[in-house]
Amino acid sequence: PGSQAAAGPPFGRTAMSDSESDKDDEVDEVAANDLTDNEIMTKYQLAGEIASKALLAVLEAVKPGVTPLELCTIGDQLIDDACGQMYKKAKIEKGIAFPTCISVNNCVGHFSPLSGEDAKPLEAGDVVKVDLGCHLDAYVGQVAHTVVCGADKVTGKQADLIMAASEAVELAHRMLKPGAKNTDVTDMIAKVAESYGVNAMQGVMSHQMKKHVIDGNRVIINKATTEHKVDEVTFEVNDVFTIDVVMTTGEGKPIEQEARTTIFKRAVDQTYNLKMKASRTFFSEVNKRFSTFPFTLRAISDEKMARMGVVECYNHELMTGYPVLYEKPGELVAQFKFTALITANKTHRTTRGPPIENVTSERAVEDVGLKELRAVDPAPKKKDKKKKKAEGAA
Repeated sequence: PGSQAAAGPPFGRTAMSDSESDKDDEVDEVAANDLTDNEIMTKYQLAGEIASKALLAVLEAVKPGVTPLELCTIGDQLIDDACGQMYKKAKIEKGIAFPTCISVNNCVGHFSPLSGEDAKPLEAGDVVKVDLGCHLDAYVGQVAHTVVCGADKVTGKQADLIMAASEAVELAHRMLKPGAKNTDVTDMIAKVAESYGVNAMQGVMSHQMKKHVIDGNRVIINKATTEHKVDEVTFEVNDVFTIDVVMTTGEGKPIEQEARTTIFKRAVDQTYNLKMKASRTFFSEVNKRFSTFPFTLRAISDEKMARMGVVECYNHELMTGYPVLYEKPGELVAQFKFTALITANKTHRTTRGPPIENVTSERAVEDVGLKELRAVDPAPKKKDKKKKKAEGAA
């Protein structure tokens, strides 16, 4: 043991201090998240395209009689298939960054049922939230959208709710600029909710993302209260955020009910010597296939083993769970989500749902400043150089 400690650096490496090693790690992290790198931008954009197409496919399948499990399967399968066609020669991680969730009516989110534990089929008039994410080489695109099942026209409180969440997302896109603050976005969400006569949901966060990181520490809170507060954040060039806006016709205080938690994420900083064979088998598969991103137990090769193995892993903090949350019965919840890349000259939106059509609310955003902001094009097209020259000559 003594001679091992004095043996010096391993063969082929040079010794370096902890501070030098930390600096190298910082340099590597900066390079891996540099949005001026075209390859990184491309991966973000392609992941966003796949997520947006998967969302569209799931939305098109939302019909009376279809079950949440069937819709989750469509979304997850499409992401896996599309990722399988990308970067075939490169050895990179790719696939689902957040499993497809179908949360209906007063269910706030994270409903992605296991086989044999499906919810009842959708009915006409159900408010259906679809939420999913994709990654290529650990660069993530997330998206969520809300529709009313089987409805040609949406009016009344359903329309107020959907328009509040979708308008807040559109305004957030326009606010994501270097120098702006997270508190401004939270304040905007509160004003929009008030205009439409609904409430912002408590406990919802929009996270900064990086390569391999879907839930960074710099966040925007959906609703600030005395119990729920976050540090002020100033947006910077190179920031990537997923904006998640959730509105409700109720009080906005989500609770857990009887639905099983099926989505988990590996807590990479935790270790424990698992006792059960099922737990060790499950944990080994998670490490190989889902080392940094959330996954559904449905995706594990042996679902029964996963249901058993996850318990010990969760109890010893090797996994964090995404519990299924609910608003009060009879209330409705809407969600819209997109991923944004902040660069020096514009904010790129890499994911989006279809246009909001046939949704008519008698309410509207009342704040004058927000009205003016909403009229701004968040992605103005560059003027043609020849056209510019001609205008200059004139």
